[in-house]
Amino acid sequence: MIVFPAIDLKGGAVVRLAEGDMARATTYGDDPAAQAMIFAEAGAEHLHVVDLDGSFAGRPENRAAVEAIVERFPGYVQLGGGIRDAQTVEGWFNLGVARVVMGSAALKDPDFVKEMAREWEGGIVVAVDARDGMVATEGWAEVSNVPVVDLARRFEDAGVASLLFTDIGRDGLLKGVNIDATVELARSVDMPVIASGGVRGLDDIHILSIHAHEGIEGVITGRALYEGKLDLAAAIAMGRRAES
Repeated sequence: MIVFPAIDLKGGAVVRLAEGDMARATTYGDDPAAQAMIFAEAGAEHLHVVDLDGSFAGRPENRAAVEAIVERFPGYVQLGGGIRDAQTVEGWFNLGVARVVMGSAALKDPDFVKEMAREWEGGIVVAVDARDGMVATEGWAEVSNVPVVDLARRFEDAGVASLLFTDIGRDGLLKGVNIDATVELARSVDMPVIASGGVRGLDDIHILSIHAHEGIEGVITGRALYEGKLDLAAAIAMGRRAES
């Protein structure tokens, strides 16, 4: 099970939001590439990066910061935030991003996302963000009337690499991962699921790792790392044990 440390970008700085609210951002540093290297030194081989400004603008807004991260981080960078057209997808892959995460586009233009999944085999992750079981879009600013599992199932045969499932009500709040909803989603679809939102410590990593064989590919964690509540090296080691 992969542990993805998260770097969320707002105005070129490393931040974390509470429940996806840009007005509730905590800044943790002004050098994203340096933060990426701190994670690499702890053993991280995968990184989850979000262009928060891009999520709301619908276009890339933190390209320079992402470029610096990709140049320095020795592993794989997974990137999301405002990726809604083919030119943007191609631009990020050409920059060296390993996987691109698409959220709002998955709900509003699923055929386009499927086309990208065919064109960039193994490179497209669909983000399924939920509030009370319903899909949220536009940087979580809007909540649809589409159940999470219904959206997820639209992409089962599309060649999508993974589903990234986030419970917005827990994101950035250290409340603990919504284990039940995450595992239920993994059981309901024929795709790997990445858990996100609310990791508060090693217990969350342990419980998710128990369910790795049911389709939990990985887990994203941010605030718990930045506030010293989760040791990244220990989390990565636990995730690797789930593979054996």
